[in-house]
Amino acid sequence: MILPDVARLQPIALLLMRLMVGTIFATSGWSHVTKSEERAKSIGMSKGFTFFLGAAELAGALGVVFGVFTQLAALGLILLMLGAIYKKIFVWQTGFWGEKTYGWHYDLMLVIMNLVIITTNGGAFVLMN
Repeated sequence: MILPDVARLQPIALLLMRLMVGTIFATSGWSHVTKSEERAKSIGMSKGFTFFLGAAELAGALGVVFGVFTQLAALGLILLMLGAIYKKIFVWQTGFWGEKTYGWHYDLMLVIMNLVIITTNGGAFVLMN
């Protein structure tokens, strides 16, 4: 191993990743909840379903950030992202990198980040498993 002492920083790295994932989903969820009608038009969903998506994003974000039912929260966020990837690939015909809009590479990255959270149970700094 080139940097053997780095391994001891793993709990902090996992916490930082959880904070990043939580921030991304919390801001997106907040936008879906507070601007449901506008966001619904942009994603092609009903206002009510868009509000539900936002609430689910917020709940998952809070769980991941605070380490409360971390694995379930990350799993829920993965399911949301798989829905987004499905829509981008099969409904909007968007490529991996995208052309006219963002591709699904970003969504896949969030799936993988949440998968790391699930497999590590969020690291050492969690409140409740």
